[in-house]
Amino acid sequence: MNGEVKKTPLYALHLAAGAKMVDFAGWMMPIQYRGILEEHRAVREQAGLFDVSHMGEIRISGPGSMELVQRLITNDACSLPHGRVLYSPMCQPDGGLVDDLLVYRMGELDFLLVVNAANKDKDLAWIRSHGGAVLIEDQSDTTAQLAIQGPLAATILQRLTPVDLTPIRYYSYVHGRVSGEDCLISRTGYTGEDGFEIYLSPEAAPRLWERLLTAGTAEGLQPVGLGARDTLRFEAALPLYGQELSEGTTPLEAGLDKFIAWHKEDFIGRAALLAQREAGLTRKLVGLAMVDRGIPRPGYPVRCENREIGFITSGTFAPTLGQNLAMAYVEKAYAGVDQGVEVVIRDKGHKARVVPRPFYKRGQ
Repeated sequence: MNGEVKKTPLYALHLAAGAKMVDFAGWMMPIQYRGILEEHRAVREQAGLFDVSHMGEIRISGPGSMELVQRLITNDACSLPHGRVLYSPMCQPDGGLVDDLLVYRMGELDFLLVVNAANKDKDLAWIRSHGGAVLIEDQSDTTAQLAIQGPLAATILQRLTPVDLTPIRYYSYVHGRVSGEDCLISRTGYTGEDGFEIYLSPEAAPRLWERLLTAGTAEGLQPVGLGARDTLRFEAALPLYGQELSEGTTPLEAGLDKFIAWHKEDFIGRAALLAQREAGLTRKLVGLAMVDRGIPRPGYPVRCENREIGFITSGTFAPTLGQNLAMAYVEKAYAGVDQGVEVVIRDKGHKARVVPRPFYKRGQ
């Protein structure tokens, strides 16, 4: 990137809408438009529209593609049908996380990996280092992505497409036209709500953005920035790379056990993860609810019995729930629900307790 901050195809529209822009993972992205709380509420109660064109898209296809994908990810792509999507960690040999990603089965020997924006270059180099002669293409610059999320998202999107959205199951996708634009329509998201992520050409993205906002006017559809995207994913306890996930954490510590296909014999990191599972975890990712006043922030120490037992990975006021909540890594002995702990805020301990994750579930 040569230090240059990138702009998505919607940059001019964000400025015109009065968005507050920030540098995020080397991209100028909207952090908010009308305000984080209002945008958060819109997604929980009506619908919100996100620009997620900064995400990375890596295509793996042709001979050897299945074997490569299977070696790279902990989950099992072999059983993934065409038209379905798979969430998976991608690990180093020591079990630490290179990234967490989505795998789209595009064909018999054709896969699309959607990776975190901040990790795209690192991921691409990692994949290529294991790819041999397999065809690996970085399609990030030729792919834009919009996400429409919320209980009214399907109603709004259906107005603009002849594709019947009803049969599209969660973590499935179809190809179809939306407002005359060729799109991949995926029933996925990062908010804890129903919704769709739409992949299309960068040239078409501004047109579709404006048409979606117009189509959703009656339902209160709003553009939503990264600020509310973070509070929404946090309430749903969805892990964020760089906070809950990193090269220094494993999927087992993060509670991602169900995304590890142990029957696969040779995925990268399997031996280390198996050894960790057999030895037993020393720490776990937990949810915390503040008992005392105070907002737990990433990096704050967690203490119990007058000693430090962990640290906050994500924490904020949860708008839907009206509580100050956090996710934290703590020693396993203190990870049980209702365990009392303290979060150290400005050198003072504030009482908190361990609570189940996710904090918010759709329909509650």
